[in-house]
Amino acid sequence: MVTLLLDSDRLEVALSPAERVLSRRRGNISVPRARIAKVMLTEDAWIWLRGVPSPGTAVPGIVAMGCWKSGNSVDFAVVRGRRPSVVIDLEGHDEFDRLVLTTRHGVQLIQALRLDAADEAADVADIAPPARPAKRPRTRPARTAPAT
Repeated sequence: MVTLLLDSDRLEVALSPAERVLSRRRGNISVPRARIAKVMLTEDAWIWLRGVPSPGTAVPGIVAMGCWKSGNSVDFAVVRGRRPSVVIDLEGHDEFDRLVLTTRHGVQLIQALRLDAADEAADVADIAPPARPAKRPRTRPARTAPAT
């Protein structure tokens, strides 16, 4: 999964060496916060991919990494399997119109974008604490002492 770094003026998508090879990209992706138009969470990132990989790697349902071109739009994707993902729509970015990223830190990213972030880059998971799941109700009855 990609590492998302956020500071007061930009979001950086840090790619691992394997992600760089599969996406055919040499460096990380840097997006000014002012260029982020909308952030959406999705359980199925595959429906958000537009066009064809160019350049990139695509094995349907398994992995999609790299640029995806459709008409005049260029998206960047790092999608693995059917995992929770985040879709980031961009306005006026030099390279991309949309980022589609598999990450388990989508909720934290949205929370961190709402907060005033620090001046130095920090991992999104560290900026905003993870949302705590609601407690499940107890499914079996409490033990009682046997009758004598």
